[in-house]
Amino acid sequence: MKAWVIKSSKFTEIDQLQLLEVARPQPHEKELLVRVHDVGLNPVDYKLIEHQPGSLLYPHILGLDVAGEVVEIGKQVDKFKKGDRVFYHGDLTESGGFAEFGTVKSDVVAKMPDKLTYPQAAALLCSAMTAYQAIFRKANLENRHTVLIHAGAGGVGGIAIQLAKIAGLRVFTTVSKQKKDFVAHLHPDAIIDYRTQNVTEQIQRLTNGLGVDLIINTIGAEAATQDLKRLAYNGALIAIDGQPNLTTDYAKLGLGVFSVNLGGAHQSHNTQQRHDLAVMATQLGELVVKEKLDPLINQEISYRDIPKGLQMIKDHKVTGKIVAKFM
Repeated sequence: MKAWVIKSSKFTEIDQLQLLEVARPQPHEKELLVRVHDVGLNPVDYKLIEHQPGSLLYPHILGLDVAGEVVEIGKQVDKFKKGDRVFYHGDLTESGGFAEFGTVKSDVVAKMPDKLTYPQAAALLCSAMTAYQAIFRKANLENRHTVLIHAGAGGVGGIAIQLAKIAGLRVFTTVSKQKKDFVAHLHPDAIIDYRTQNVTEQIQRLTNGLGVDLIINTIGAEAATQDLKRLAYNGALIAIDGQPNLTTDYAKLGLGVFSVNLGGAHQSHNTQQRHDLAVMATQLGELVVKEKLDPLINQEISYRDIPKGLQMIKDHKVTGKIVAKFM
């Protein structure tokens, strides 16, 4: 089968990815073999090339987000059958889905709703599940009314805006001027241009000096530290990329700080948390089918152009999601 691989730990650039013919994998007793139809591209894919964990076996196949069809079933799998349409967020320490076929442990796999397309399913995994986990797993929505979502034009941010609106929250988001039009169609209550406006001052203005009840931060530790000053009493910060400096006496205001590590479920040895990956994917798919959620597919490309797509993500030239098609 064809697959995009890293040949060794010395390959640390996107343009060093190679499309090779490799052996088709065989599923172990608790695994499925999936014929890949579409894959979602994510920042973590190129970051894995640049900073490879020592546990990888080479050649390593990249790709975490897969939508496809079950073609073989391990001996201990009883909840799937051949022909099932499935989608899943895979384990970055194992060979992935940028290939014509992929294996995956069945407990993290979701069946696709009937009207969900393969591109939609592939777009609803890493980033959308991260947003879903932040809002519906980490945040306590009782007596919450406002949320600041950073980088609203990104894969996580765009989904988070929609989910927060579904949850009934008043939504503020930060973007650059070039991406305002994209975010505007998601109908946030306020858009803050972080390059020309002072975010903290704008939040104070929008909340009459109270601050926001929730913040979802995908842009790093420095901004997360600033976010502590933007929270209302009993507010919560959900940090996805970098933790804040907690030397500030934030406890006096009853603030909560949470982290999101979606893929960590694979190494958790916690069967309930592993299976929750499938549960969240299913719930997101149902929202799309009911036309309550837009998966925000920006481009659909050929699998041959995956390195180009990853470079576009790295260069911040993408709003929403890029999906690559194998079939």
